[in-house]
Amino acid sequence: MITEITDSAEKQAIARKVLEALTEWFEVEESREGYIRDCVNWTFLAAKEDDKIQGFLCLKKTGNATVELAVMGVMKEFHRNGVGRKLVEKAKEVAKTQGYEFMQVKTVKMGMYEDYDRTNLFYISCGFKELEVFPLLWDEANPCQIYVMAL
Repeated sequence: MITEITDSAEKQAIARKVLEALTEWFEVEESREGYIRDCVNWTFLAAKEDDKIQGFLCLKKTGNATVELAVMGVMKEFHRNGVGRKLVEKAKEVAKTQGYEFMQVKTVKMGMYEDYDRTNLFYISCGFKELEVFPLLWDEANPCQIYVMAL
């Protein structure tokens, strides 16, 4: 079940549990801690089954018409079981009700790392389209691919 979490401490506890279990994608401690700190200010959706956390997703306003899928993580044992897709679908519904017209997501450009290639393919399968690559937004080893979808 996907539910919106509003309690700041619960948001941070869920984010910490999931992100610390996914160091292949969230290995930079400073970035990981930034997501955990900042998630209290964002729309926070959690996937739970019998009180077991499966994953979460946060939406952050980036413009009057656009919301960013700022961070998302699904526990490894739930990869490829539809949890991520359900989180994205619920995020689309929530973003529409909040009045947004577009959703964007940033990730590492396809072809750089196998783990991120799977992430890119996941976003594409959810309906995101390639918008632009910023080669130096993060650093040369991690060119930033921006995807967007109309809601």
